[in-house]
Amino acid sequence: MNILISTGGGDPANYLQAVACAGGHGQGVYLPQSGAGYQGLILAGGGDIDPEVYGQPNAGSRSIDRARDRAELALLDEFLGSGRPVLGICRGHQLANVWAGGDLVQHLPQGQCPLHQAEAGDVRHSIRMAEGSVLGRLYGACGVVNSNHHQGLGRLGDALRVTAWSSDGVAEGLEHLHLPLWTVQFHPERMQGEWCMGDTVDGGRIFGWFIRKCGAVANSPDGPERRAKPRTGKARPGLP
Repeated sequence: MNILISTGGGDPANYLQAVACAGGHGQGVYLPQSGAGYQGLILAGGGDIDPEVYGQPNAGSRSIDRARDRAELALLDEFLGSGRPVLGICRGHQLANVWAGGDLVQHLPQGQCPLHQAEAGDVRHSIRMAEGSVLGRLYGACGVVNSNHHQGLGRLGDALRVTAWSSDGVAEGLEHLHLPLWTVQFHPERMQGEWCMGDTVDGGRIFGWFIRKCGAVANSPDGPERRAKPRTGKARPGLP
């Protein structure tokens, strides 16, 4: 399976290793203009989304890359419009919520949500997972993951279901009710292979499941030409 990994321009080695260990072939690209030739899309972590995209003034967002916002929102339309699976990680989790018409909490107060401050690096903490969700099937009712972010989901986007929560109430997982879209707030690529953390869940399971899902869609009778309706009907105020 050829997997497009949309990055912020940094070293994608941990994502590439995770995809390779799961049996796929990944390509890390900054500002990809097309998903042609790929069976799946991974939206990698990175800086904050421009709050204008979800109709808010800047109230703590930083390291904004508007070109990346535009490119990845277009990729979500393209991949989900053709029924190809998408996995969002950290920033990708947040972008998926914005794509579906939701918004973000631009800065989680450190005293209120100490688990998630990006300045602290990877912080290990427990999450609980919804029964019957992909995360629940992979890891059970609870597990330990890593966090490295200072923003979280606000209003939930249309047709999205929260599938995991941290102890302080931050949404750690999403699934779309109709489209092949799954996201996590934590970083599974840093919990597998040479980045494995002995006290956390095995991040490789997510990538293995995702690659199998991409293969199942690509090899289905309808193949990637199966059309889905990607848009929620809500305009994104920061886009023309």
